[in-house]
Amino acid sequence: MPRLLSQLAVLALAFLLAPMPGNAQEAPYPNRPIRVLVGFAPGGGTDVTTRAMAPRLAQALGQPIVIENRPGAGGNLASEVVARAVPDGYTLLMGTIAALAVNPSLYTNLPFNPLVDLAPVSLAVTTHDLLVVHPSLPVRSVAELIALARRDRDGVACGSSGVGTAGHLSCALFNLSTGVRLSHVPYRGGGALINDLISGQVPVSFASVTTVRQYVENGTLRGLAVISGHRSPQLPDVPTVAEAGVPNYESSNWYGLVAPARTPPAVIARLNAVMREALSDPAIVTVLRQQGLEPAANSPDDFKAFIRSETEKWGRVRRAAGASAH
Repeated sequence: MPRLLSQLAVLALAFLLAPMPGNAQEAPYPNRPIRVLVGFAPGGGTDVTTRAMAPRLAQALGQPIVIENRPGAGGNLASEVVARAVPDGYTLLMGTIAALAVNPSLYTNLPFNPLVDLAPVSLAVTTHDLLVVHPSLPVRSVAELIALARRDRDGVACGSSGVGTAGHLSCALFNLSTGVRLSHVPYRGGGALINDLISGQVPVSFASVTTVRQYVENGTLRGLAVISGHRSPQLPDVPTVAEAGVPNYESSNWYGLVAPARTPPAVIARLNAVMREALSDPAIVTVLRQQGLEPAANSPDDFKAFIRSETEKWGRVRRAAGASAH
């Protein structure tokens, strides 16, 4: 009997020390396709950034990258899907300034909190956005636009790709910085906005170089100023808003990769590493810069701090402008 008990004890110990079947069979991350959601329609800066990087990410991770465009509510629809997804690294979001930093203060009933429900992976790019006007508007400089807006009691219409987007907040910041009133006109995505902008239905917009550069170069639209802190390499003759006479005005658009909160740190670290590799690839850098997008990879902690600072900045602008959404 003692011998039998001893044998049973050895078997029990061996069982406890053996790896669990699930762990033994589990392959390293990733072992299946990864879905990256984009909260806007194809063709915009967020979509261009994601598609430029996807082949390099797929190669580094050894799995396909499936891009899913889910536009609506300034990127909120796609963001909510990712915020509620299983935190396993297989559902990601290419987030924007709107979805990650503006909408929390703009929408009173936002069903998720980006700072709590999403885990930063890395900043991807910053952009050079432009203040553009239709040539039918009789202005050729920022100063002339300000003068016209002061004379127009109804407010010169300023279109954006949606409530809470970078274009919306850039317009609000311009109003606060100059004391004029550009009247915000939100569209359901950049495609509809550009169609009305180039036809003259809406005369003013703050839009990305990605979408308006060709129209500025062929004269369909007039570029008055770059709204970031320095000139765009793609349009070097266009001054910044600050150079054009509005001191301290700066509005930078950006995109970055996030995962659901509670995604394992090892998965976040792996994704961050391949993001850095992709954004240092000369071929990808060239493609992005041709679209007015500047690679800007950073660490998860730095990206988290950046999102927090941007949330505070645009929250102040939103409150001062009285902007809101439902």
